Amino acid sequence: MSNLDTAIAMIAAYNAQDVDTYVSYMTDDACEANYRGTVVREGKEGTRVGLAAAFAKWPQNHAEILDAQQLGDYVLLLEHVTRGPASDGSELVEPFQVMSVYSFEGDLCSRVEFIR
Repeated sequence: MSNLDTAIAMIAAYNAQDVDTYVSYMTDDACEANYRGTVVREGKEGTRVGLAAAFAKWPQNHAEILDAQQLGDYVLLLEHVTRGPASDGSELVEPFQVMSVYSFEGDLCSRVEFIR
C-alpha cells in the first residue's frame, strides 16, 4: 500500500470513527499538530484518546477528501470537514476546509499537521 493509500485509509477510519484502525497506521510516537506549531495529540495513545473525545462530542463528524497528492514521504490531503451538532450543546462549528500534511516513516504515518 502506498503512503497515499494509507492516508486515504486513515480518513476512512476517521469517518467511521474507528480510532483503533486510525492509529494502527501510525508510529508509536506519532502526533497530530497545527502546521509548524502546537502538538494537538501526542503519541499513538494520545491520538486515540483525543479522537475518541472528539467523536463523542461530534458524532456526525466527517471529512471529505477534495484533493490528494503524494510527494516522497509526504501526503497532502485537502479536506472538507463537517462536525454536525455537538453532543454537549456547544455552538455549531461551521464546515471548514483543512490541508493535512501526512509525514511517513516507512509505511507508517509519523505526523499529521493541519493548515487551516
